[in-house]
Amino acid sequence: MSWKPELDEIARRSELAQRMGGEERIARARAAGRQTVRERIDQLLDGGSFHETGLMAGRAQYDHEGRLMDFTPSNFVCGRGRIDGRPVVVGGDDFTVRGGAADGAVGNKMGWAEKAARDLRIPLVRLVDGTGGGSSVKTQASTRRSYVPAIPDWDVSVQLLSEVPVVSAALGPVAGLGAARVAAAHFSVMVRQTSQVFIAGPPVVRRAFGRDVDKKALGGSQIHTRGSGVVDNEAASEHDALQQIRRFLSYLPSSVAEPPPAIESEDDPERREEELLSIIPRNRRKTYAVRKLIELVLDRGTIFEMGRYFGRPLVTALARIDGVPVGVMASDPRQLAGAVDANASAKMVRFVDLCDTFHLPVINFVDTPGFLIGVEAEKRGTIRQGVRALCAVYQATVPWVSVLVRKVYGVAGAGHGAHHRLNLRYAWPSGEWGSLPIEGGVEAAYRREIEAAADPDALRAELEEKLGSLRSPFRTAEVFGIEEIIDPRETRPLLVEWAHRARDRVRSECRSKGRGYRP
Repeated sequence: MSWKPELDEIARRSELAQRMGGEERIARARAAGRQTVRERIDQLLDGGSFHETGLMAGRAQYDHEGRLMDFTPSNFVCGRGRIDGRPVVVGGDDFTVRGGAADGAVGNKMGWAEKAARDLRIPLVRLVDGTGGGSSVKTQASTRRSYVPAIPDWDVSVQLLSEVPVVSAALGPVAGLGAARVAAAHFSVMVRQTSQVFIAGPPVVRRAFGRDVDKKALGGSQIHTRGSGVVDNEAASEHDALQQIRRFLSYLPSSVAEPPPAIESEDDPERREEELLSIIPRNRRKTYAVRKLIELVLDRGTIFEMGRYFGRPLVTALARIDGVPVGVMASDPRQLAGAVDANASAKMVRFVDLCDTFHLPVINFVDTPGFLIGVEAEKRGTIRQGVRALCAVYQATVPWVSVLVRKVYGVAGAGHGAHHRLNLRYAWPSGEWGSLPIEGGVEAAYRREIEAAADPDALRAELEEKLGSLRSPFRTAEVFGIEEIIDPRETRPLLVEWAHRARDRVRSECRSKGRGYRP
């Protein structure tokens, strides 16, 4: 009289679901260097922490007496688990069943995952592989009808971005809605050799334009992490991609209702690095390694860079200072001399919004000659993208500190922080600033005199030398135009003090922002 037969049926169906699309399709995928969705989930989450939801959803075949003969599971696996002991929701496409397309799914498991993350107020991880919720024309062939496109629960996906961390990994060829799910995230990653992201794949492109293109050339990591900026980071392997997800989430709170998680640092908060005294060359035409600079200031081994190969004049990273999570921006003088181009502006918007949404205090290391100039910069709409970046900075309410390490010029330089509120700034002795660099200013202001001179080059050099003394940061400090000029070695201790004050403040202000997050 017990319910053991039904429990046996649960066990049987569970075993069938674990087979996914069958041994042949699994072997084919592994031969191409890809793991199954269940292997990915096991590798992503803390061991033994995955609790699956919807395991028995699928398409069943019964004999004439109603007995189960075969079972094909839904091609979306989802549930709850833990990363570093903290709860998350994870959902992944099973490419071994109908390639991850919607006509292989049963029920709205994808929508359940999005809603669960929202209602539980915990991060969502999407493991996208295939069309990721899109469909194939086989659906229309079987139903003998078409439909007006709609995205179920997209409103939930949009709302999530303003409430909990959302991470997406492209782990194979990803098209259509799958590509949108990758882009609609706070952090995205794809695998160098095995992942591609595109609106439509090579067969559709071939039919539309009459030319062949392979998957990598259409949407490989070189396209989206080094060109378009659609995906933040490139990973060397699936294991690397999943580890990057774990690391990204370690800096963020579970939701906007919490402060970012601080840890006890093993790095000396009073550490003063002698190398900082000479890292900025006295020769203004020489560059330096900005990543080395920020490593010398922040907690050792904690820098997690995002979007390294997109918008390269701007470095963006998550890091810790005395264990407190912070967002870090830094000008890279080795890329366009640190001039902010259209891509760097777009990168800044997204990063500032991330930090502001999740209460990550921002440290900005500034060395920019301004917005990028020239014909190509104008064609790219640099000023419009730059204005969006300035708006993001001024809309942010998270604690902010700027370290003016060298050049701070023009409209872009004015965006180093928001001037309408306390804009804590520390300048190094190497700092210089103005409406535009002396060299360009001399050329503009004294053009007629230079052109009329017997020796234009000599007059230009004379004027530049004469006006060059005005670059001294001490002259600005005399009129309280800069609050403090500091010994570069004091940067870390000062930022440690600031970070703890900033953390105390954000703990009392954890709530949703008045505006939504812009992916």
